[in-house]
Amino acid sequence: MELAYVFDLVMGVLDTQRSKDKGYETLVKEGLCDELDELRMVYEQLPEFLDQVSSAEIASLPFMNHSDRAPQIVYVHQIGYLWCIFDEKLDEETLEKVENIEFAFSEDGVEKMFFYRTNKTRELDNLLGDIYHKILDMERAIIRDLVSRVLHFAPQLIKAVNFAAELDCFLSLALIARQNNYVRPILTEDSLLDIQNGRHVLQELTVDTFVPNDTKVYHDGRINVITGPNYSGKSIYVKQVALVVFLSHVGSFVPADAAIIGLTDRIFCAMDSKPMTAGQSAFMIDLHQVGMMLRHATPRSLCLLDEFGKGTLTEDGIGLLGGVINHFANYEHPPKVFVCTHLTEIFSESCLAEPRKIKFYTMSILKPADSHNTFDDIVFLYRLVPGQALMSYGIHCAQLAGVPEELVERASSVLEMVQSDKPISRLLNPKILAKDKQYEDAVAKLLSFDTRKGDLCQFFLEIFPEDS
Repeated sequence: MELAYVFDLVMGVLDTQRSKDKGYETLVKEGLCDELDELRMVYEQLPEFLDQVSSAEIASLPFMNHSDRAPQIVYVHQIGYLWCIFDEKLDEETLEKVENIEFAFSEDGVEKMFFYRTNKTRELDNLLGDIYHKILDMERAIIRDLVSRVLHFAPQLIKAVNFAAELDCFLSLALIARQNNYVRPILTEDSLLDIQNGRHVLQELTVDTFVPNDTKVYHDGRINVITGPNYSGKSIYVKQVALVVFLSHVGSFVPADAAIIGLTDRIFCAMDSKPMTAGQSAFMIDLHQVGMMLRHATPRSLCLLDEFGKGTLTEDGIGLLGGVINHFANYEHPPKVFVCTHLTEIFSESCLAEPRKIKFYTMSILKPADSHNTFDDIVFLYRLVPGQALMSYGIHCAQLAGVPEELVERASSVLEMVQSDKPISRLLNPKILAKDKQYEDAVAKLLSFDTRKGDLCQFFLEIFPEDS
């Protein structure tokens, strides 16, 4: 009832289409205020009225019409009424013929215009004044009065706006769920996750084919360590788990074939994609996030760690990451933890104190058995499977990213020598070989140089002929 009254009140005062129809700022409906309607009628007829006044004045002052274009009286907002003379300024002789004429200002545009005040323009100022701003002032007063009346119904309006916003969210979630084949999740008080063929809500919209993955976290497998090549989908996977959990808690259907979601009190993230802040490195931000996670996570929490420990020395990173995993493993009821890492050294039993509480997964790849460290035939399958990956296939990712071929070949060569426990041979190319030959020649000449009889200047000219 109150909302209908407010609607009728507002629509009875305002006409939002009026400004477009009239071509100037005006919102109040006609017929609401007689004085306002009269002012607006005068303003809209003002150009025609000023043309008539101008014609009458020119007839009485023919000597002012001294250019190709006849002068005219114009209305300028906030300034008033002025004579506008085109092309050139009035000379002294003409000014003497007009009583009480006063130069105001000039404008240089497509054509020059000179503005003057006369008795007639002053008379119009007194008669009509700044009519446009009179209209604005009256309309603003009417609208202020309207606002004060509407504010009496602020509680009802806020309640209606909140209801409309909530309804809009529900409709948006329902539309997206219908368009993208989401399913209704089952929320349970048991602290578990059982997601069948879960998908990432945004990633699946940007690729031709998205590979879904299952997530099963019960009482015995609450700490999950995921390894695998770069660019194989580890980060997307852990993010999709968090998004499915979050959506289920805000009342949305979720991108999966089926989902049973245990009630979750918090989602902690120590992820790679975060804004830098002044005075803090990426590694320091990681430490703050993980510290918050370790202090406040409960058995009902979901904790995501993506590449934690990579921002410092490898040994330090392994120690920190292993310490975090052991900390959670020592809980009687640990939170649900997902760790993505390339620090495969943590697989050592001496690093992880309770490996029985930890499940290891990897993102599978298709690699020919006879590849011998070549990376051309590797295919990422984006499928999460049990196991551990001991290689990150960064060289293959470099190829995918378009890194120059000579750099990829050198990296592959160095990797093979490291894996074979051989010394890394020096990179040789024509420029380096030429420089080496120059150094050898310089040393030979230096050894054969006679310091007693030799010409030192000539010696340096022979060694560095390009500098002579």
